[in-house]
Amino acid sequence: MTPETKERLIAERAWIQDQLKTCVAFWLEHGMDPEYGGVYTCLDREGNIYSTDKSVWMQGRCGWTFSYLCHLYGPRQEWLDAAKSCLDFLEDHCINHEAGDRLYFTVTADGQPLRQRRYNFSEGFYCIANAEYYGVTGEVEHLKRARRAYQLIYDLNNGLIEDPTGFGPKTIPSTRAGRALGDPMIFLNIIGIMRRVDPEHTDEYDRHARECTQRIVGEHFRPELGCTLESVNLDGEPELWYTAGRVVNPGHDIECSWFLMDEANYRGDAELHAQAEEIFKLAIEAGWDKEYGGLLYFIDAKGLPPEAYEHDMKLWWPHNEIMIASSKALRDTGDEYFATWLFKTLDYCKKYFADPIYGEWYGYLRRDGQPTMPPTKGSTFKGPFHVPRALCMTEQIITEILGDEQTAPSPF
Repeated sequence: MTPETKERLIAERAWIQDQLKTCVAFWLEHGMDPEYGGVYTCLDREGNIYSTDKSVWMQGRCGWTFSYLCHLYGPRQEWLDAAKSCLDFLEDHCINHEAGDRLYFTVTADGQPLRQRRYNFSEGFYCIANAEYYGVTGEVEHLKRARRAYQLIYDLNNGLIEDPTGFGPKTIPSTRAGRALGDPMIFLNIIGIMRRVDPEHTDEYDRHARECTQRIVGEHFRPELGCTLESVNLDGEPELWYTAGRVVNPGHDIECSWFLMDEANYRGDAELHAQAEEIFKLAIEAGWDKEYGGLLYFIDAKGLPPEAYEHDMKLWWPHNEIMIASSKALRDTGDEYFATWLFKTLDYCKKYFADPIYGEWYGYLRRDGQPTMPPTKGSTFKGPFHVPRALCMTEQIITEILGDEQTAPSPF
């Protein structure tokens, strides 16, 4: 590591720590619901609530975030209270007991069901929230909840049970069926958290992790095409003659790359780590906007027109994933290539996403980097998750790189 890189890392860590502190404070002040419990995430720039409907994803994600902060920096009552509020709201209002304990997607402020979706990501975030809270508190009931959700997700992902909601796939299966990158990559992240807090079932988690990595690198990762595909057919092969078969989400790929790096480090698997590095490189080189900077939301594997209207927008979370993945790759390899991308991304985030006046980050930018009007800090999909996760993880990784764990100041 060059002296210039070390100096820059020290400076960036200080900025990241400040951002983490203000981000956490923003959600504690504006998002938590003292009346019904849980968290509101549809917040404008100043933190005012513009919709009282609650995202079930965000109840789980918020519960995980505040539990994870306790894991990293030590338990604090306000963090434990925030996590418990979300967990209780999930348990009391967000489970569809008439549909096999699948979770809803959105509910009203007081927890009346609004929408159910076919995807099992609500269950995934419920799982990691309960697991992380168990890891901090030792309350066994939360591990039991996490284990039940874990098994449900595994069964659904692998076709071992029919979806109890009755929802079928998006397309007519007899005409077209496939597999999505999101299923094995999100489950791989869930496995990493479960394995850390529940070592008793390590063999099971290890086996399932290998299944996930095989699907990711054996089917979706396509170095011959220069990308990682969002979907493949049931034989694990690309279908490139229609737009959905060519979709590449660079931010998704970069997030997947650090999930794979974590698994590679756990296994001591140099080949898997190298594949994760290549996934990162292909995604960021193809997805970075050469004209305006920032990461494009969707691109086409063959350079043809993307179908999604939002394909050229700049969203917060892909840039958060670059922060985590580039810092992990820099730590693991020492390659200055990854430092370059970390610093380039931080420069972009400072200029366009971070709000020095009201705190937290904007979520949705136009291609030129200006916030959509009016600018928002939260939505059904954005809450206290990607930004604080990226900030606390990157802060911790930089400290590991610098090798001064004992003397690094705490952001809190």
